[in-house]
This record gives sequence, structure tokens and C-alpha cells, in this order.
Amino acid sequence: MENSKSTIDILKTAILLERNGKAFYTQVARQTESKSVKQIFETMAEEENAHIEFLSKQFKHYETNHDFLQNELHKDVNETDVERILSEKVKNEISAASFEAAAISAAIDFENKAIEVYTERANAATDPNEKEMYQMLADWEKTHHRLLHRLSEDLKEQIWNDNQFWPF
Repeated sequence: MENSKSTIDILKTAILLERNGKAFYTQVARQTESKSVKQIFETMAEEENAHIEFLSKQFKHYETNHDFLQNELHKDVNETDVERILSEKVKNEISAASFEAAAISAAIDFENKAIEVYTERANAATDPNEKEMYQMLADWEKTHHRLLHRLSEDLKEQIWNDNQFWPF
């Protein structure tokens, strides 16, 4: 029964992580003046919502049956989507010292936490459906992280260039 409680707690934590991420991304989308950044954060909020729905369904099933449903949520990562999102237009709309840049930095922290929780649980899970579910979620969050990290790095380089901050 101890494992059951632990599993329920982890599912609750996962749902809470996703709700916090969705709320944050939705708020950034509302506050930004950049149409491109708005689109990025609206998309991320929609994906977090899909995670909430999926995890909530798993939670209800686990509470009743003490096992996990087969994974029905699949996300194929398309690197061309990442490249499209990281367009010069987006980078030009964001100043490295802006609200959007700070939001990107905070979002990276959200994604790191989610990756950590999901990866740890995927590694510890004995139920194959649970393992697959958490690994898929960790991989999906890694795509968010990769996008945000690359955007953050590009912004950092932009500000270094703008301020001629190079050692040579």
C-alpha cells in the first residue's frame, strides 16, 4: 500500500507541475507584446493542458484499478518545428533584458523540474505503462527545454554582440 500512496502522490505532483506550467505560460502569452512569443507560450500552455488531461485520466484510473492505462498520448518531436519557432523574427522581437527573456528563463526552470520528476519516476516505475508514460512526458518536456534554452542562448549572444562583450 505504501507504493500505492507514493504513486498517487507522484501523479498529484505531476498534475500540479503541469497546472503551474500552464498558468505561467498562459500569463506570459497574455502579457507579452510580441506576437511570436505569444504564439510560443500559447502552444506550450496547450501542450501542458494536454498533459493535465492525460495525467488526470491516469490518476482516476489508477485510483480505481491500481494500474496504469496504456499510453495513448504520443508526441513526435519534429526538429523543423523547433527551427521554425526559433526564427529570426522571434529573436528580433525579444530583448535579452525584457519581460519575455525573464519569462523564458523562468520557463526553463519549470521544464527542468518536470524533466527531473518524470525521469526519476520513469526510472523507478515497474509498471510498463507507467514507465512509458513518464518517459514520454520527460521527452516531451525536454523538447520544451531545448527550445527555450536555444532561444535563451541566442538572446544572450545577441546582447553580447550589442554590447561588444567579447574578449578579443
